[in-house]
Amino acid sequence: MTAAVFSNKVVRRRAITFSVLLAVSFVLMAISSSPIVIELQKGVAFAFSPVQGVLDDTASGIASIFRTISEIDTLRQENASLQEENDRLRIENARSEETKRENDLLTGLLQLQAGLDHETVAASVIAREPAEFRRAVTIDRGSEHGIAQGDVVIGAGGALVGRVVEAGPNYSNVTLLTDGSSTVIGELVSNGATGEVVGDLAGALNMTKIDSSIPVQLGDEVVTAGIELAGGIRSPYPKGLLIGQVIDVRRDANDVVQTAFLEPGAALDRLEYLLVITDYDGGLPEPDQQPINCDPEGDEGTLPEGEQPCIVATPPP
Repeated sequence: MTAAVFSNKVVRRRAITFSVLLAVSFVLMAISSSPIVIELQKGVAFAFSPVQGVLDDTASGIASIFRTISEIDTLRQENASLQEENDRLRIENARSEETKRENDLLTGLLQLQAGLDHETVAASVIAREPAEFRRAVTIDRGSEHGIAQGDVVIGAGGALVGRVVEAGPNYSNVTLLTDGSSTVIGELVSNGATGEVVGDLAGALNMTKIDSSIPVQLGDEVVTAGIELAGGIRSPYPKGLLIGQVIDVRRDANDVVQTAFLEPGAALDRLEYLLVITDYDGGLPEPDQQPINCDPEGDEGTLPEGEQPCIVATPPP
């Protein structure tokens, strides 16, 4: 009985609550259209409008901050991607420029090779001597490619670079013109005056022993003289190879000679690709082509081709 009474009380309370709420709703609906209530609503809305505006602005500002943060993060990611792409393009552009430069060098070298009257072997510089001690480079071609000690080496434009001083199977050491041990007989293109072109570790070339009576002008070009002497002796360098250009002249009124300072025709500090002339033989001719003394028995032996007759010894008194 107690449980049933309690259940009936709960049902009655719910019914009463529902009835009260329903009645209040009807009352509110009835008075909501009242002018007094409408004015009251307007007053409350007007009173709270600044607060609502502030809340709206705050909410809008917060939303804007979050949007800005999101946009900044997006922009940062896009910027990182663009930076990576820019770096890639820059590297590719540098590689393309380097490839073009090397192609231009090789094209110029091949054109030079085709226009020369000598047999040549193309080579790349693979090592350099420290400039404080020597002026020399090592190339990647040697005796297996037909290169021998004494061969002349030229660079871009046919400018003289130096000579091979050692030829290994697949490498060669080249002494440059600016090495202190290098000496070349040079000739001024403008007037044919000759002098000894000597190397200098400072990077210049000194053309000494020029006849002081012959004018030497700044800008004059100097080439190899290619002098040939009797007996088949000739210069270690072919005639007409560019050595350099006159940049200064030192004259001494008391001397019978003068000195010219030359800028090398080849960029000897930046050598990359070279040509080695393999069919030019300078210096003394081969032993079987050198002048010989007459045989004491009267047999003059075999005369060298195109050379002077055998040398006759001076008779004793």
